[in-house]
Amino acid sequence: MNPTTSKTPIAPAAEGDHEEKVADHLDEGAIEAEGERAVSDGSGLDADLDHDLEDDLEDEDSDRAPSGLGAAAAAVVAAGLGVVGLTGAWTGRVVAERETLLGQMKTASGGSVARQISEIYGDAWHSTALVNGLFALLALLVGVFALVRPAFGAPAKDPQPGWVRAVATAGIALGVLGVLISVGMYFDLIVALPAASAAAG
Repeated sequence: MNPTTSKTPIAPAAEGDHEEKVADHLDEGAIEAEGERAVSDGSGLDADLDHDLEDDLEDEDSDRAPSGLGAAAAAVVAAGLGVVGLTGAWTGRVVAERETLLGQMKTASGGSVARQISEIYGDAWHSTALVNGLFALLALLVGVFALVRPAFGAPAKDPQPGWVRAVATAGIALGVLGVLISVGMYFDLIVALPAASAAAG
């Protein structure tokens, strides 16, 4: 048997083993690449989850933003208090009747005409003006609060509606007018108390 013929079948086997090793090496490289890709994909999923969580938190913060309902309610209350400050309230009548009763009790045993006017009529008049003035002052303060409320605290989602500013401004105007009238009535600047000389004449 020729020795050269015995060596020929061995070479293809060695070449086949080499190709198998190269294929195995390529398979291992592909597996490692897949693992790295999976790790990178996992980090991408984490980033997406973090982004979604931030979006949810931003949505919750936007939901917590004030809706402007408090300012609207304050504007309406200010306008109502301004009207009460001008027209009077039942509390003012109760206080005036109490002062009238006290004046009658003080002058029951007698007294001058001027004292009777002051105790029975004047005190009731001044008490009514004081109560109405308090309502007007409260309307003024609540109206100012309704106007300046958006400047404090968390910003609202929507700008303050125009009707809220209009009603709050009306409440402030009525409050200022009520305060001026009450001060004038309390200090007898608009209408003075009847004089004792006029009662005697």
